[in-house]
Amino acid sequence: MNINATLFLQAIVFAILVWFTMRFIWPPMMKALDERAAKIAEGLAAADKAKSELANANKKVDEQLALTRGETTKLLADAEKRAAAIVAAAAGQAEEKAAKIVADAQVEAEALSTRAREVLREQVAALAVKGAEQILQREVNASVHAELLGRLKTEL
Repeated sequence: MNINATLFLQAIVFAILVWFTMRFIWPPMMKALDERAAKIAEGLAAADKAKSELANANKKVDEQLALTRGETTKLLADAEKRAAAIVAAAAGQAEEKAAKIVADAQVEAEALSTRAREVLREQVAALAVKGAEQILQREVNASVHAELLGRLKTEL
C-alpha cells in the first residue's frame, strides 16, 4: 500500500470521525456543559444572594442588640432611680418615726417629771408638817390647816 492512500484513507476516516462527533457527540456534550455552567452560575448567584441576606441579617441583629442594650440601660437606670426613691422614702419614714419616738419620750419624760415634782411637793409638805408638829409639840390637823398646806405646796 501506498503511503498516500493510507494518509488519504486516514484523512477520510478522521473527517468521518469529526463529522460524527460534531453531529452526534458534540451537541449533547455542549448541552451538558451549558447546563453545568448554568447550575454553577445559579449556585454563585444564590451564594451572593445568601451572602447579602446574611449581611442584612447581621445588620438587623446588630440593630436589635443596640436597641436591647439601650432598653436594658434605661431599665437599669429606672430601677436604680426607684431603689434610690425607696431608700429615700424609707429614710424619711425612719426619720419621722424617730422624731415621733423622741417626741413621745419627751412628753413621757415631762409627765414623769411633773409627777415626780408633785410627789416631791407632797413629801416636802408632809415633812414640813412633821417638822412644825415637832416644833410646836402638838398635832397639826391637816383638815383644819388645808388652806395653809395648799399654799405651802404651791410655793414649793
